[in-house]
Amino acid sequence: MRLTAEQFIERPPKSLPLLTVIFGAEPLGALEASDSFRDIAKKTGYVEREVFTAESGFDWDSLLSASNALSLFASLRFVEIRIPTGKPGKEGSQAIADYCARLPDDTVTLITLPEMDWQGKQTKWFIALEAVATMIEAMPVERAHLPRWLGARLARQDQRANDEALEYLADRVEGNLLAAQQEIKKLALLCPPGEITLAVLEESVANVSRFNPFQLVSAIHDGADKDKAARISRMLDGLNAEGEAPPLILWVLANELRSLMRVRGTTKAGRAPHPSKARELERTARKHTPDSLSKLNLLAAKVDRMIKGLDSNNPWDALFQLACGIAGVRAGLRTWQSG
Repeated sequence: MRLTAEQFIERPPKSLPLLTVIFGAEPLGALEASDSFRDIAKKTGYVEREVFTAESGFDWDSLLSASNALSLFASLRFVEIRIPTGKPGKEGSQAIADYCARLPDDTVTLITLPEMDWQGKQTKWFIALEAVATMIEAMPVERAHLPRWLGARLARQDQRANDEALEYLADRVEGNLLAAQQEIKKLALLCPPGEITLAVLEESVANVSRFNPFQLVSAIHDGADKDKAARISRMLDGLNAEGEAPPLILWVLANELRSLMRVRGTTKAGRAPHPSKARELERTARKHTPDSLSKLNLLAAKVDRMIKGLDSNNPWDALFQLACGIAGVRAGLRTWQSG
C-alpha cells in the first residue's frame, strides 16, 4: 500500500501494519507522519520500544537478533529503524531483505528513510520493503496547492483566511514547510479564532521562503503564465539572498534550454527527457520557435561571460531575463543588489 504523509496524518489507521516505511523529500511531512505512527503504536499497546540507527559501523546482526528474541516483558513491541543516509550498504541490504521475509508477529516496525532517488528505489532492499510494507511518502507541497494546505492548517486551530491572504502567506513560506508550520502556530498565539486578515499577516508573518534552482525550473513550467515573471523574480531574489552560486543556476537553466531545443528538434544533444517530464517540456516548447531558442542559447552564453567577469553586466539581471525567456513570459526590467 502507498500513501502520502498527508493522507496518513489526516486519516490515521486504527491499527498498524507489521511494517511501515516513511520516506520522502519533505521533512515536515516525514516528521509528522512518524510522530503520528508513534502515537498510534503507543495507544494500541506497543509499549516496548527499540530504536536502531543505521549509521557508519552499525551492527545489522543486532537488528536480526532483536527480531528473533522474545519480548522482554511479553508485550507488544515497537521497533524503529532509522537509516539517515538511505544507503544501508551490502550487509544492511541483506539484513533488511531477511527482516522483511520474517516479520515478527508481536512487533510493528517503522523504517524511516530520507528522499530516495530513482536508483535507490530500484535496489533489491527497497523493492523488498515495497513488497510487504505500507509505504508513506512525504511529498513536497507544490506552489499551486500551498494556499489550500495553509488553509487546512489554519482550520485545525479554528482560524481562516481569504484567498488573497492565503496567497500572500504562500509567497512568504514557499519551499520551507517547517518554518511555515511555525508561522501558523505563531498565528494561533497572536490571533483569536476566526478570520485572519491580510493586514494582520503582513504585520505578523516573516519571509521564510526557501528555494533551490530546481524549484525555479518547476516555476518555469507551471501551467499558468499569470504572475509567473513575478514569481521567478521572487525565487531568484531568494536564491541570491541565500548565497546560491550563479553558475549552478545557469547550469540548471541551460540544461532545461537544451531539453527544449531537443523537443523542438533543433538539436540532438543531451538525453531524452524522462517520461514524467516530457509533457511539461512539450507544453513549454510550444511557446518557442527555433529562432527564439537560438536567441536564448546566445543569452545563456552571455550570462556565462558575466559570471566569469568577462562582461560587466549583472548576471542576476540576465538570469532573470533567461528564466523568463525560457518560460515564454515577458520579463520586464529588474535589478538586484549585490548579495
